[in-house]
Amino acid sequence: MTRKIKITQIADHMGTEVQQLVVATTLEWERRVKEKTPVRTGNLVNGWQHTIEPFLGEITNPVEYAEPVCFGNNLPSSWGGVPRSSPPPGFPELIGKELEAWSKTQYRRIVAKD
Repeated sequence: MTRKIKITQIADHMGTEVQQLVVATTLEWERRVKEKTPVRTGNLVNGWQHTIEPFLGEITNPVEYAEPVCFGNNLPSSWGGVPRSSPPPGFPELIGKELEAWSKTQYRRIVAKD
């Protein structure tokens, strides 16, 4: 069944759908990043946090060694210039790219609910 929306209601309707997509994608990204984060003490995996605003979702990790482990940048000298991470450096960004196709499917599901 097709839903009829007045032209003056399109912005509100689409805004709501996009906001739902931002929430779903941000939470999925955080879930996948936590799943791939190497665990020794649990501090790094537990450090992931998400922030969701109306049209912006962000995941961050304030743990001081998150950047070297997750991105291979700013390696401590004690590491001898070699990243110590089982997933490839930059894996959070790689997961973000994977989520492009996932988010299209999620958007279709959100739209289908209406």
